[in-house]
Amino acid sequence: MIDLRSDTVTLPTEEMREAMRRAELGDDGRDGDPTVRRLEEMAAEATGQEAAVMVPSGTMSNLVALLTHGARGGDVLLDPESHIMRSELGGIARLVGLFPRIYPAERGTPDLDALRELIHPKMTRMQFPTALICLETTHNDAGGAVVALDRMAAVKKAANEHGIPVHIDGARLFNAAVALGVQASDIGKHADSIGFCVSKGLSAPVGSVLCGSADFVARARVYRRMVGGTMRQAGVFAAAGIVSLEKMVDRLAEDHTRARKIADGLHALDPALVNPNKIDSNIIMVEIGKTGLDPSGWVGALAKQNVKAATWSATSLRLVTHRHIDDAAVVQTIAAFREVCATRH
Repeated sequence: MIDLRSDTVTLPTEEMREAMRRAELGDDGRDGDPTVRRLEEMAAEATGQEAAVMVPSGTMSNLVALLTHGARGGDVLLDPESHIMRSELGGIARLVGLFPRIYPAERGTPDLDALRELIHPKMTRMQFPTALICLETTHNDAGGAVVALDRMAAVKKAANEHGIPVHIDGARLFNAAVALGVQASDIGKHADSIGFCVSKGLSAPVGSVLCGSADFVARARVYRRMVGGTMRQAGVFAAAGIVSLEKMVDRLAEDHTRARKIADGLHALDPALVNPNKIDSNIIMVEIGKTGLDPSGWVGALAKQNVKAATWSATSLRLVTHRHIDDAAVVQTIAAFREVCATRH
């Protein structure tokens, strides 16, 4: 069965399993875990930040970042289709106490003029101040779209003019870096904090890392504990994350190439299914609204062809390439879509 539902289905490599077995351990909530500390040091260096803190998930990474930046309250400016807005809004409303305000964006790239209009640097009788601006790259809902460096730099410049921090949700940060042909630190320099997952395409079983200044990370550790994210012998997980950063980043380009091949193949079947020019990384959004079969019908039909896909909206599916999707799987996936399309005519 070819599983294209997400890159979260990736399993750890044998090298990761061995590293987990041999990991030097300690109590990360007390004296610290030496393997966790090494992962955090590597993450900080990779993103160009001073320090880092490991957390269990990307959702917690964003939550802790918002808590740390937004301790004094105010507005957080968000892309309406961002993962934070679509899937993590409950944390903002229930736990963080920030008020979300949305800025217009095209596939994750902010409209700068509109963003500037929303910035309120000071509290007034009618308005809370802007506490934080958030970006996301790669952008999940936009099919793995990558935000250009110059646009991130412009957002950071506008934020700096008013002393407002910028947080980047970089769950697939290294996919973005590979797609742009740059280092992760080239993206990280446009943020006051940035988080990334060592799972997903990097294939570790669990874990994310939140990076920022030394002062930011010291405060973030307090909020991590508050939301239950402090683990004990977490070096078992961190050991796999270390292997991810050492061995799994460069190969992400293979996932991007295969995503483009799938997109090209589906476009050849029916141009309405996929626009290959919108494939920046490893996510393919398949528009099936004109096929006469709803998403659940497509998922069921593809499963009969040994391909697992995920519904995304009332008119679309999402496919995600990863380490377990090889060239043969690309061919079989296109063939599965061809078979289903044939039954619709």
